[in-house]
Amino acid sequence: MVARELFTVGHSNHSIESFLALLKKHEITALADVRSHPYSRYLPHFNKATLQQALEKENIYYVFLGKELGARPDNPACYIEGKAVYEKIASTTLFSEGVDRVLKGVQKHKIALMCAEKDPLTCHRAILVCQHLKNFDLEIKHILKNGELESHHHLEERMLAKHGFTQMTDRQQPIQLSLFDSESSPKPSNNLLTREEGLKKAYQWQGDEIAYVEKVGDGHE
Repeated sequence: MVARELFTVGHSNHSIESFLALLKKHEITALADVRSHPYSRYLPHFNKATLQQALEKENIYYVFLGKELGARPDNPACYIEGKAVYEKIASTTLFSEGVDRVLKGVQKHKIALMCAEKDPLTCHRAILVCQHLKNFDLEIKHILKNGELESHHHLEERMLAKHGFTQMTDRQQPIQLSLFDSESSPKPSNNLLTREEGLKKAYQWQGDEIAYVEKVGDGHE
């Protein structure tokens, strides 16, 4: 059985025309907005209502999943000292409901999860949401700003390399921690990990690096 496709995309600083062209190029039929706040101060064409209208003209469905799959949840239990913790977000009922909605949606539509960041490596759509969706029978592809696709596996390779892991050819073989890791990122005392162990740590470190931190006076929205 062929795995169903799931895409992600960042609206970045696209014009609405170039953004729609990206979606049409990859035959996207539904856009799932995973921004906690579906608005853009500098790019008003990506505000929820305006974007939805533009998508409808192209026969692309719009659904807002920011409450379920956003990186800035209302739940104060998802924060430690004002910083969002991805593991806590992923353990909530709302997040599970969001994952279920995506899994049901891909049975009928070619879906793209949308957030703002250009590079999926610096966005929760990949580091939080796709970390959990990849465990299902999905072929996850990230639409890059130039229209090219990056597989989620390749994104994981970039993440491993960024955090100082050297991968062996065989995915079942151990991967070795780089000897040149920065002291700012604490590394485990053992220097050999399986790929899955390395990925678990890399997801944690990357999530901690990009997680939302509340500013004074902010709420959890």
